[in-house]
Amino acid sequence: MTQQTWDEVGGVLPHDEFRAASEAVVANIEQVIEGKTATVRLALAVLLAEGHLLIEDVPGVGKTKLAKALARSIDCSVRRIQFTPDLLPSDVTGVSVYNQETHDFEFRPGAVFANLVVGDEINRASPKTQSALLECMEERQVTVDGVTYQLQTPFMVIATQNPIEMEGTYPLPEAQRDRFTARIAMGYPGPEAELAMLDGHGAADPLQELRPVSDADTVRRLIATVRNVHVADAVKQYAVDLVTATREAPDLRLGASPRATLQLLRTARAVAALEGRDYVLPDDLQALAVPVLAHRIIPTADAQLARRTTDAIVAELVHRLALPPDRKRPTGYDTPRPAAGNGRPPFEPRRP
Repeated sequence: MTQQTWDEVGGVLPHDEFRAASEAVVANIEQVIEGKTATVRLALAVLLAEGHLLIEDVPGVGKTKLAKALARSIDCSVRRIQFTPDLLPSDVTGVSVYNQETHDFEFRPGAVFANLVVGDEINRASPKTQSALLECMEERQVTVDGVTYQLQTPFMVIATQNPIEMEGTYPLPEAQRDRFTARIAMGYPGPEAELAMLDGHGAADPLQELRPVSDADTVRRLIATVRNVHVADAVKQYAVDLVTATREAPDLRLGASPRATLQLLRTARAVAALEGRDYVLPDDLQALAVPVLAHRIIPTADAQLARRTTDAIVAELVHRLALPPDRKRPTGYDTPRPAAGNGRPPFEPRRP
């Protein structure tokens, strides 16, 4: 059977089918992850935006559980990689092995040949091994011994890392970080969610009982639907202005790349679709600025001495940048925005 590559997706789903399929995935993940609806929805938005997700937080808050719950909610191929200092690039991409029966080399695919690749503690592998992901994350292909192998769609890398315990770790290089569409933090659960976790997780792990509620074909159609979400010229200009502001900010010595602009717009399309709209609002870009841009930028030495985080710098730029004068929905795109109280909290822009 021929595998569909990254640029081959199915037909567009009707609005009701899109909503039902996406809400089923979110509800399924929330059987494992308590009280983190906005985080779960953002993780799904990254998948539908054809991107990759970096989950960075302290130990024990559910980083790996979120990654595995998203993977298990979709009936497709899933591979997990535990990144360690002795992991080799060939363990990730694959290797050519000599077959004595055929007297020829045959390729044995590595762990990256799957729809969803979960990389746990990615910063514990050496830079040589980390760089094995560069080609597949950007070009959706793997080249081994001069032969290029296409990856199937959907394809997503979900990586976790711990920013606190840095002994024995290798910080991700800028080229690697820039390939992650968004970086999210789980955060601690609220008291009610933590109490519910004790009831739900005390006797058994709900992750072991999780069953798929979607499949690869459905996800491909969800992606095709997201690609058709309308973006007005004024919204595109706002995205460019927002990314340009990071390049001109005095507190930053490295701003966001053009890839960041593209991924910001793609993720905004996915968020708009999950909110029940077929058009993007500037508010979507505001809400996504921190998770999509903050991990790509590098502060100056003075900003670091002042203990200014990249999250705070991006949030301040969002606060200062003027919104487009016309924020109404475009003519001909009349899909109503979901009302409050529908169980789907909107993505709120962060303020410094």
